[in-house]
Amino acid sequence: MNRLKIYRACLSAALLFSILLMFFYVRWYMKTQVPDVVRVGMGDEQTLDLGLKEVSVRVVERKRVIPGGIPIGIYLETEGVYVVGTQEVESEDGLSYEPAWQVVQTGDYILAVNGRKIHDKDELIACVQANRSDIMILKLLRGREVIQVRLNAVRTREEDYKLGIWVKDDIQGIGTLTYITDDLQFGALGHGITDTDTGELLETSGGSLYDTNILEIIKGERGTPGEISGMITYSDRHVRGLIRKNTSAGIFGSIDQKIRDELDSEYVEVGFKQEIRRGPALIRSCVSGECRSYQIQIQEIRLNEDDVNKGMVFQVTDPELLELTGGVIQGMSGSPILQNGKLIGAVTHVFVNDPTRGYGIFAETMVSEGEGTEDSGR
Repeated sequence: MNRLKIYRACLSAALLFSILLMFFYVRWYMKTQVPDVVRVGMGDEQTLDLGLKEVSVRVVERKRVIPGGIPIGIYLETEGVYVVGTQEVESEDGLSYEPAWQVVQTGDYILAVNGRKIHDKDELIACVQANRSDIMILKLLRGREVIQVRLNAVRTREEDYKLGIWVKDDIQGIGTLTYITDDLQFGALGHGITDTDTGELLETSGGSLYDTNILEIIKGERGTPGEISGMITYSDRHVRGLIRKNTSAGIFGSIDQKIRDELDSEYVEVGFKQEIRRGPALIRSCVSGECRSYQIQIQEIRLNEDDVNKGMVFQVTDPELLELTGGVIQGMSGSPILQNGKLIGAVTHVFVNDPTRGYGIFAETMVSEGEGTEDSGR
């Protein structure tokens, strides 16, 4: 009799555990695998049987774009000069001071000094020296707020003045064009341009795209990301586009007709994220010197991932791309990802310990951000 009671108790406990396990699995599935917002195209026939979760359905015009894949030279102009940090300065009396300590913060942008507007580091240095005064009023952009701070510059033995601030201004690099619209608007990179020291998204006053030639491919290896080494031609006649904004989903702006003519591809539809499936897909890239498509496998689809740059996980399977690059390398960010003839995403990051694998952003997120619409992941 006691054995029967024990058996029944164990059976009840096992049943309860199974119910709880199923409950938590359903909650996890609804949170991670069912999107909060679903966009559907006008005229699309779709049945959304989403069970236990309330989902917002929005009917939108299905976009058509030209997929990119070509390398681009990027020159991003920051808003003022960007503050990296502060330091001590030795004054003319031989003592060390740190005038900007707890006055200026890492991540601030210096917009003006004593009323004079600042565009780059050289202007900042010239402005400080021209004032010939230890009293400095700095106009700063801190977050979304413009403020003014006062500090005492240090006069050195060389009879110049220093603020004790480390700054940087414009950013240059190579990335990949993701798409072009019919009115010559572009999206690129698939992620924002951030400061290498702070990881903060850089505020921009504009920027340009330039002609770029690939010089060398440094193959990626486990623990060591590879990269595209190239030459960017910085001259007015080699400007190919203007950067309008730098966001967490990429850089966006307008591009010239020459780039459109270089792209040997037709318009494709932008796929919605709920249409993406695990399995075969393509990366379009010009790393070999000519634009072509390479085979990949989509392994994970993260419909509600907080990080917009990690909406999907993929693995490069194409033997030629693996031989050339080892997988995903720096400079390939923005490479279009296509599946079933639709643009579904763009390459964003590589797995450092496995260069054959990478992350991608959803194409609908990029296009939405490029148009300035809501729910873009910012």
